[in-house]
Amino acid sequence: MPSFETLAAFFGVSILLGLSPGPDNLFVLMQSAQRGWRLGLGVVLGLCCGIVVHTTAVALGLAAVFAASQLAFTALKWCGAAYLLYLAWGAWNAPVIEQDRERGAAGASVAGSARRAQGEWLRMVVRGVVMNLTNPKVLIFFLAFLPQFANPERGSVATQIFVLGGVFIIATFLVFGSIAVFSGLFGRLLFKSANGQRWLNRITAVAFVGLALKLASAQR
Repeated sequence: MPSFETLAAFFGVSILLGLSPGPDNLFVLMQSAQRGWRLGLGVVLGLCCGIVVHTTAVALGLAAVFAASQLAFTALKWCGAAYLLYLAWGAWNAPVIEQDRERGAAGASVAGSARRAQGEWLRMVVRGVVMNLTNPKVLIFFLAFLPQFANPERGSVATQIFVLGGVFIIATFLVFGSIAVFSGLFGRLLFKSANGQRWLNRITAVAFVGLALKLASAQR
């Protein structure tokens, strides 16, 4: 088990990493602004689930095997880039939502609206998981980052890796959750205007294309 001092230092570094500009927090920001803070939190939960997978891979030594394979790295990054382009296409072609009609439809079928909202939230969780797992740079980062805070003299390194991964998830949820809430509230103001919605959808699409190009050009 890592010492308290190690965990505190790791938590602080994790907060700073979450605040630094990167594809994940930009993804949360754009999705929350476009779809609202509740669905944005779904993306955050999905990203955290992806962190669980990365942490497990590092603890079991699978990350080292993956990092050594150029083929696996290339295949995964192209899958991630293709997925981001798919999201960009969807954002660019997203229809403008008429607020009055939306409220009237919701009042006519509360149960149906609740089911649709739940399904959309689950889709956003999956979107966060896919976004995280199809970025090979995240796995390699974890492979290089987590072991630095593990001390063999304090017991099982694998157990320490899992504990550190849990702390990283807490820090990520706090930072990304805050981003989701604030950008979601901002996006809600824009969604009161049809032109605001169109501009937000276009900006989101362009941002996704930029993330796709950055991921496609990534090197190990």
